[in-house]
Amino acid sequence: MKKRVLQAFLFVSLLSLINSSCKKELKPEADSLKGNKESSAGPSGHLQQTKTFSSDVVVKWLDMQLNLLRVPLAPGATSTAADRAQGYSGVTAYEAVVPGMPSYQSLYGQLIDFPAMPSTEPGKAYHWAASANAALAEINRKLFPGASAANKTAINNLEKTLETQYASEVEPYTLARSIEFGKEVATRVFAWASTEITPNTCSYVDPTAAELLANPSLWIRTSPAAPAVNPCSRYTRFFVPDVSEGTALAGPPPFSTAPGTAFHNMVLDVYNKKKNATPDQLASAEYYRDAPGYPGGGSFVAIYSQLLVKAQPTLDVAALGYAKTGMAQHEATLVCFNNKYNYLLIRPVTYIKQYIDATWNTHIPTPNHPEYPSGHSTIGGAVTAMYADIFGENFQITLHTYDYLVPALPPRSYNSFTEMVTEMANSRVFGGIHYQATCDESMIQGKKVAMNILAKIKFQK
Repeated sequence: MKKRVLQAFLFVSLLSLINSSCKKELKPEADSLKGNKESSAGPSGHLQQTKTFSSDVVVKWLDMQLNLLRVPLAPGATSTAADRAQGYSGVTAYEAVVPGMPSYQSLYGQLIDFPAMPSTEPGKAYHWAASANAALAEINRKLFPGASAANKTAINNLEKTLETQYASEVEPYTLARSIEFGKEVATRVFAWASTEITPNTCSYVDPTAAELLANPSLWIRTSPAAPAVNPCSRYTRFFVPDVSEGTALAGPPPFSTAPGTAFHNMVLDVYNKKKNATPDQLASAEYYRDAPGYPGGGSFVAIYSQLLVKAQPTLDVAALGYAKTGMAQHEATLVCFNNKYNYLLIRPVTYIKQYIDATWNTHIPTPNHPEYPSGHSTIGGAVTAMYADIFGENFQITLHTYDYLVPALPPRSYNSFTEMVTEMANSRVFGGIHYQATCDESMIQGKKVAMNILAKIKFQK
């Protein structure tokens, strides 16, 4: 009898122990962030990946950046502000969400001098759209310190509006953690940007009469009262090691003023194409002249936003694409301008007025930097190659970049990214500011820059 009582007691005790153990396993892990208790799994019972969020946050910050880049620029900003902003913003967006992309990795150890990024807390949930929002708000504040008071307020308002939206989707402690992570990413990326030393003491001085007599192909400023654009680019740090490898240009033909020579024919081609351009060809030149509008690469900010709106990818694709297009824009700009100040080639308008037709003029203003290579063609070649990598080459889109102007510029439609970049490049010839050979070679150069980035940077693990 005693033996049965003892067995019953032990059985009840064992059941109690098992029940107690099970309750301990089911009890949420106690943790604290700013005094809040939380589950490591988050509200939906699992750790959400970046791909579960929409690309809306990237679109909204691209559109905000367009307000910051519209002509006239903020005090202290240069005509290459868009290219620099795209590069650093793209890297920031990617690093702010890549921990939620299991097959992908940080750019730490791959980009030149790039610092280690903050670590996420293991097993803790993150709202990756909130992280991207905080990161892009912070990096734009830091990249555009001279923004108008209205634009600074707009940055704060957009950040707060999205933050309020996300607050209804996730617990306060997860939101707070995500925001903190995103801001720290932006802080570290900007610290890296701040070590990019571009001296502002270098300048370009037009060649003397004696120098022009010895070498009449030398470029002289088409706007003598204004400084040359971006002559210090050769001192600016690239993102990607050896990104210019294999991108050397063939070079222009030997300078000559004699009719029938390769150089003279190249210039005469510009003269005739501008004179015989169709209304649509001239419209393309006006569409890509950038002012009124956006300086330098600002149009690519607008294009990427419109591509995302049409394609509607998830946040992981949008952030990866932002990094790729931003890096391509930044690197191609440096490659282009380094070459410009090496070749120092005369602009068509200078040659034509001096040797062909003194009354001739361009359809759009000639930028105040050397002719060879073409910025729109090199940068366009790089960025559109990245568009094709992300969305596929035969992507159809109608651009409405300049609908906001009064009067608006009619939209431009394309069936592929090759068609898009070809029109961008040719528009500079119809506008009278570049040689056709320059634009053709520059597009190839830009594509090589993009291919180097894709070959040298390992986004996936």
